[in-house]
Amino acid sequence: MRGEPRSEGIEFMANTKSAQKAARQTIRRTAVNKSRRSEMRTYVRKVEEALASKDPNAAAEALRAAEPKLARAAQKGIVHKNAASRKISRLAKRVKALA
Repeated sequence: MRGEPRSEGIEFMANTKSAQKAARQTIRRTAVNKSRRSEMRTYVRKVEEALASKDPNAAAEALRAAEPKLARAAQKGIVHKNAASRKISRLAKRVKALA
């Protein structure tokens, strides 16, 4: 798309040095955020798989591992804090119902 920095880092639409630097920082931040979001989703998926297998101990253990990952993602601005809280709450409710 026009105006967005390219991932190769070769060309920028930016005209000034500061805008070029900001574009480079955006590329780096995007990569870090993508990694954190992926890790968060992996932990959530592990909880959902444990719930699907109807194993209350595995589900509780997976939730204990996922909760700090979700909270950290919210703290870092990867997801909104209310979205993270909602996800934790709904997973906890399902784990409790399974127990």
